[in-house]
Amino acid sequence: MATSSTTTPAAAAAISPDEQARLVETSKRLAAFQAVKDYLLPTYTRIGIGSGSTVVYVVEAIRELGPAVTSKMAFYPTGAQSEELIETAGLTLQSINKLPPGQMLDVAFDGADEVDDELNLIKGGGACLWQEKIVAASARLFVCVADFRKLSPRLGTNWKKGIPIEVLPMAAPRVLHELKLLGSMNPLVRPGLPGKAGAVVTDNGMWIIDAPFKPLQLNSDGIVSGVNGVYTVDDLAERLIKIPGVAEIGLFYGDHGLQIASGAQKPVAAYFGMADGTVQVAKAPGVE
Repeated sequence: MATSSTTTPAAAAAISPDEQARLVETSKRLAAFQAVKDYLLPTYTRIGIGSGSTVVYVVEAIRELGPAVTSKMAFYPTGAQSEELIETAGLTLQSINKLPPGQMLDVAFDGADEVDDELNLIKGGGACLWQEKIVAASARLFVCVADFRKLSPRLGTNWKKGIPIEVLPMAAPRVLHELKLLGSMNPLVRPGLPGKAGAVVTDNGMWIIDAPFKPLQLNSDGIVSGVNGVYTVDDLAERLIKIPGVAEIGLFYGDHGLQIASGAQKPVAAYFGMADGTVQVAKAPGVE
């Protein structure tokens, strides 16, 4: 992974909560505008738009390009939030199920809850992971946009809430049992409170289980995966998706868009707005 280094998250630690919140939002906006500048070519016509707080700034950056650039573009959302963002910005809304067979999105932009040294992602904090993965895998180029808090050497280092897993509600007890057998530490069905009694229900009518594991290792770390509850990203992902009742998992792993023609889950590049006002870019191997 190629990176251009700048500051670290620690640089933002010694400020007030209000200042920290403003810094985070500024960082998101910087990353979003730079990512759109670098990866949204005026010749593109099919654009994927992800979910979450950082994507708000992605849509803002696209809208500011003006109708001369965006009028020939169609935008494909990953859920209700991004659908509303697209419509509110006056952009052309399209649905991924209308994408003709054999065609792909030119590029997709989305956020992440955590990004490791090899651009594996944890996603699903906003409960849109299944549709996010479909859109990312439907794009020739998937670009991740985040702030400095999401940058981590290994998944599970900073993001302690667990891997989001979208499950069939009737299968939740069995999935919870299987997760504990794999070594997950206190996996839980995500509650809908305070806004909703009971479980969070996704746009697909599913529940979300958050499953904490020990920090996930890379294949290059050379560990024997599965010993003492420590897994590589790829191995754990393959185990989780095979549990009966699991619809999709919030690990984005495997290949990126320049390695395979379709179905890639990992981004070709990740943009991080840093605490010092710069943008750090991490690129997949082979991406210039």
